[in-house]
Amino acid sequence: MRIILTDFARRRLFPREPRPNTIRDITGEDFERHLNEHAPLHDLSGYAPFCRLHVHRNWTSTRCLTVPVTDANRHLLCSAYEARNRAELPVLVRWFEGLQAPVADYLIAILYSREQLLQEGSPIDADWGVVGCLYTDAPAEMPMAPITMMRNALGVAKGGSGVPLDAAAYRRSVEYWSSHANWR
Repeated sequence: MRIILTDFARRRLFPREPRPNTIRDITGEDFERHLNEHAPLHDLSGYAPFCRLHVHRNWTSTRCLTVPVTDANRHLLCSAYEARNRAELPVLVRWFEGLQAPVADYLIAILYSREQLLQEGSPIDADWGVVGCLYTDAPAEMPMAPITMMRNALGVAKGGSGVPLDAAAYRRSVEYWSSHANWR
């Protein structure tokens, strides 16, 4: 099985100007090589049949994606309407400013099949393409953000995958993201 980093993931995980909340200490090529040369600790089913999650111990200084919201840090929450790229509509997002998450214990590569990426207009020359990565303190998937679930339900034309919204999964997502936020 061959895995490559998609252009979408490369821009988000390894931006030209590195940010504290992206993958650190390695290049996109190093990341791709590691995924191909080291078996994951766990190979988990994703939210749809075309999605797999490969759990690896964090071999970098990359920090967790999210931080729990507490009374002590709630005042550091910010929000704005943002789009992931020029082709997508802006959506409301929130994040912490002025704090740093702990170093993650795990990097969980989110993989889409070659067939799904072709359907989404992003053909790859590999079996699987990395579309994202979770940086976590546990070897398990954190719930997808509610807006990501909605975007997926809107379909490929709107930047999603075409997977219908699952009400129970959406409620679990809202519960998690009501008490956690990303940081910048």
